Amino acid sequence: MTVLAARHAGVGDRDGVCEARPVNSVQVADETFVAASPRAVAAVVGDRTRWRRWWPDLHLEVVEDRGEQGVRWRVGGALTGTMEIWCQPVLDGFVLHYFLHAEPTGGAAGRAGAENHRRRVAGRRMSTEVKRRLESGRAAGEPAVGADGADVAVTGGV
Repeated sequence: MTVLAARHAGVGDRDGVCEARPVNSVQVADETFVAASPRAVAAVVGDRTRWRRWWPDLHLEVVEDRGEQGVRWRVGGALTGTMEIWCQPVLDGFVLHYFLHAEPTGGAAGRAGAENHRRRVAGRRMSTEVKRRLESGRAAGEPAVGADGADVAVTGGV
């Protein structure tokens, strides 16, 4: 038996129990297919004024701005942790992946279940807005917006 297998089987560990690593209380992972060119996503996801509307109680510090591939943040405010939007090219569009790994601060610390739900809903609202903006004017079944290499106009409004 290898050392790794022995550890997973509990052999050689103190009291026969493997050491557990802490897991964040708030864990959100979501994905949405967007039928638009990945080139257009940076204009929407990189717009800092939208961040305040999507996550009004969070303080976001950009760790890595990857343009059309997304953004990584350090999160403060009502939560402490990390958040990421990663855009993965697929077919003629992309999959917008949203990840949030954080701990509640202050009064929300004892309500992890409710906080997880609240953050999942906020993430879905964000991804739906990105999808709606970038697919604006595209009829179902048509090629992705901007797939022909033409510039994609990002529509205004909420």
